[in-house]
Amino acid sequence: MNKCPDNTFIYMTNRNEMKGKVLIAGGSGLVGTRLTQLLSEDGYEVIVLSRSKKGKKDNFSFASWDPEKQQIDDVAFSADHVINLAGAGIADQPWTDKRRKVLTDSRLISTNFLCEEFRKNGSTLKTYIGASAIGYYGDGGDSWQTEDQDPAYKSFMTELCNDWEQAHSKFTAITDRLSIFRIGVVLSTQGGAYPKMRLPFKVGVGTYFGSGKQYYSWIHIDDLARIFIYLINDDSNSGIYNAVTPNPLTNKDLTSTIKTALDISGIIVPAPAIALKLAMGQMSNVILNSNRVSAEKISQAGFEFNYPTAEKAIKDIEQRSI
Repeated sequence: MNKCPDNTFIYMTNRNEMKGKVLIAGGSGLVGTRLTQLLSEDGYEVIVLSRSKKGKKDNFSFASWDPEKQQIDDVAFSADHVINLAGAGIADQPWTDKRRKVLTDSRLISTNFLCEEFRKNGSTLKTYIGASAIGYYGDGGDSWQTEDQDPAYKSFMTELCNDWEQAHSKFTAITDRLSIFRIGVVLSTQGGAYPKMRLPFKVGVGTYFGSGKQYYSWIHIDDLARIFIYLINDDSNSGIYNAVTPNPLTNKDLTSTIKTALDISGIIVPAPAIALKLAMGQMSNVILNSNRVSAEKISQAGFEFNYPTAEKAIKDIEQRSI
């Protein structure tokens, strides 16, 4: 096992002695792309489900599927482990009725279809890991949110996450271990929330949302990928986990940390909550809700974060452009 300068570990394995096959639904997205790379480095053969791509690319292969048409390539059933990230981007478009249906169907139809096809094939998985989001909890103010809590109230986001988790749970009948990750704000230069938060500094003005006092529970993209790999490698743990670092920050503090980490000049000003609500409707809850989410459970399971502080995480993703 080799240790890199940034204290991350890369596990070297004989390419002829793969550790197993991992099937990823939603593997072409931000998290899936990085996870595919790190799984391959850790010695796994990776198969990415895709509606349009075929063949092999670099260190992984594609398998075709189309949940709406009830089609899937048989090679998918050779997997030992399944990671399900499939779902349209929550904040990519306004939440019109049509968009809400897309957000729901892209998660539930694909997950239910995948489960049913594995069941009909008679496959038994070693591991199934399904994605969810910390939006499951709803606005929690300054209170810590832990895995044993129910949603604070009903909203589109809390119901979407709850329904998605219920769909994941159907895999219990065909897998040895099942886990669900409630994922926080993923820090990456390649997509997600971070580039949008960084962008205003290019014109010298950073922005926080509303009061800026709402907590953002975040995670470095590599730590998130490593949690998936950790739970696949370690057959002693399963269940629901918050995939966040132990050190959430308020929105205002996170914005200030971006400025400090990048050593850039500029002022930081608020974007009024009322303006955000008028412009974004209920989707504004994604940035105005406070989620002070606990990482204690995954830490107690033995996982160690390489990037527990936001400043270190931001400097790293910028330096490596990941």
